[in-house]
Amino acid sequence: MTDQAPNDTLEPRTDRHAGPITIGRLIAVTAAASLLVGIIVGPIVSGRPAQAADTTGAPEHVVTVSGTGEVSVAPDVADVVIGVTVQKSTVTEAQSAAASSMSAVMAAIKKDGVDAKDIVTIDLSLSPVYDYSSSGSVPKLVGQQFTNTVKVTVRNLASVAAVVDDAIAAGATTVSGISFRVNDPKTVQAQARQLAMADARAKADALTSPAGVSVKGVAQITETTSQPTPVYYSASLDAKAASVSTPIQTGTTDIVIQVTVSYLIG
Repeated sequence: MTDQAPNDTLEPRTDRHAGPITIGRLIAVTAAASLLVGIIVGPIVSGRPAQAADTTGAPEHVVTVSGTGEVSVAPDVADVVIGVTVQKSTVTEAQSAAASSMSAVMAAIKKDGVDAKDIVTIDLSLSPVYDYSSSGSVPKLVGQQFTNTVKVTVRNLASVAAVVDDAIAAGATTVSGISFRVNDPKTVQAQARQLAMADARAKADALTSPAGVSVKGVAQITETTSQPTPVYYSASLDAKAASVSTPIQTGTTDIVIQVTVSYLIG
């Protein structure tokens, strides 16, 4: 009886210790498997490629040049800036006198064949006039000055001189200037553009040929169109000279196109 009691108590102890050892090993194996999965799946989830990027592509070689195309043509439109400036004692008197003078000027211009839509008001101004002749004293208000200015588009160049002369005779006090231009420059611009591109290509060929390469294509083109430079004319407003026709020369208008071209070379 005494020998069997110890054997009965040892067996349960062996079973209790075997359980915790088996669970610990299972946890360790599970953690290792999770780490391995994270290493494999991690790059895929983060969106980063597992292999290195291909850097074997060679960069493109270009040569950048500028070209200019210029075409001179006779203008077919003139823009004339004509104004009336009146000084009177009061604002009402100045405004009324300026309105009467400008109405007479526009009527004279229309008689010369200018359409009403080609007469545009570009400036209206009213300003006080002071007398500063008395030194050390407060300037004295002596009147009001009213100015009305219009831009007149003359489409018949043969009547430009008549427009200026008749406007002065009707009461215009200023002729700020005359500029000549081409009404529809698209056709001339197309010609200038072809010349500009030809100029740019010639420069590219001149640069690449000595280097042992040639033009293979075009990478980029930018264009700049320059506006014609106005030809200004100032008219004398002496009423006594109104009987003499104002001489006006239209000259030519230059249409200029500039391009910057980047050519692919190889």
